[in-house]
Amino acid sequence: MRVSVIDPAAYTPPYDRALCAALAQAGADVELVTAPFPHGEVPPARGYTVREDFYRFAPKGRGRRWARLLMHIPDMLRASRRGADIVHFQWLAVQPLDQHLLRAYRRPRVVTAHDVLPREPKPGQIEGQRELYGRMDAIVVHTEHGRARLVDELGLPAQRVHVIPHGILRPAGDAVLPPELAAYDGTVVLCFGLLRPYKGIDVLLDAWRALDPEAELWIVGMPRMDIAALRSSAPRSVRWVARFIADDELGAYFERADLVVLPYREIDQSGVLYTALAFGKPLLLSAVGGFPEVEGAALVPPGDAGALAAKLTELLRDPPRAAAATVSWDEIARRTLELYAALQT
Repeated sequence: MRVSVIDPAAYTPPYDRALCAALAQAGADVELVTAPFPHGEVPPARGYTVREDFYRFAPKGRGRRWARLLMHIPDMLRASRRGADIVHFQWLAVQPLDQHLLRAYRRPRVVTAHDVLPREPKPGQIEGQRELYGRMDAIVVHTEHGRARLVDELGLPAQRVHVIPHGILRPAGDAVLPPELAAYDGTVVLCFGLLRPYKGIDVLLDAWRALDPEAELWIVGMPRMDIAALRSSAPRSVRWVARFIADDELGAYFERADLVVLPYREIDQSGVLYTALAFGKPLLLSAVGGFPEVEGAALVPPGDAGALAAKLTELLRDPPRAAAATVSWDEIARRTLELYAALQT
C-alpha cells in the first residue's frame, strides 16, 4: 500500500515522522510530503521517504507568510499527483482553500485532527472546519473526548470518526542542558512547549507564588504571546528559556525534570505530554480535553490556581509515580493500516 502523509506547514514533525516510521515498519510504502522545518534538526527518515515540496522557496522574515499562502495552491495541487493509494493529512490550516483543493485528491482521504476545533475561532471558521472534515473519508482523533466533540458539536457521522491514540515521542541524541541550568541540583518542575494564552502559564505562576518551594520551576519554549509582564512578576525560583527548543536538545529538559506540569485551559491532546511519557515522568495536568484519559496523571481543575498550588505542594512532598502510555507505535500503525484498508473496500 502506498501512503502519502501530508503536513503542508510542518506543524508536527516529530509526530509525522514517528507515524511514517511505524507505518513503514508495518510494511507500507510511505512518503512524507511537507515543508522544510526552520527550527533545528528533525528525526531522520527510517524506512520512508521525505519530500519537502511545500513552500520551498518562501523567503525568510517579512513577507514569508504571504509568500507561503501564494505557494499553497500549486503546492497542494502538486502533492495531489503523487499517486498514493491513501492520502493522510496532518494539519490543513488554510480552510477556505483546502476544502476546495481536496477535490484534486481522488483517492481515499484521511485527516488527523490534532486540534479538533479552533480554540478562538474567527467568524466562519467553525463552519469552514466542518466543511473540510466533510470532504474527508475518515477523521482520526487521539481521544474519546475529541471524537465526542466532532460527533456532538459538529454533527459529523460517528462512523467516520476514529480514535487512534497518540504515540510517545522520544527525541534522539544525547542533549545537554545550558550551563546555568545544569549547575542546579535541586528539584525541577518543568512546563514545556510553545507559550500561548491557553497553556495557563499565568495560572501556574499564581500557584507557584503561593508555594515558596525548595524547587525551581522551569518554563521552557518559544513565546507566541507577550510574556514580559509574566516574567517581571515571576518569583526568583522561576527560570525562563524563552526560545524554540529543537528536537536535538529538548531531551535534556525532560531527563532533568522531576515533574512535568501542563496547566492548560483547553486541549484535546498534546505532543508535549507524550514526550514526557517517553521519559517516564510524573504528570500534573488540567482536567481538560483528553488529559483525563492518561493513566496515572494527577489532575486539577483548569484555571484554578489554588487547586494547582495544593496539588504541587502534595506532589513535591510525596513524589508521584510516573504516568503511563499504553499504546505502542506498532499498535498505532496496525490500527491506521486497518483504517486505510477499510477505506479501499
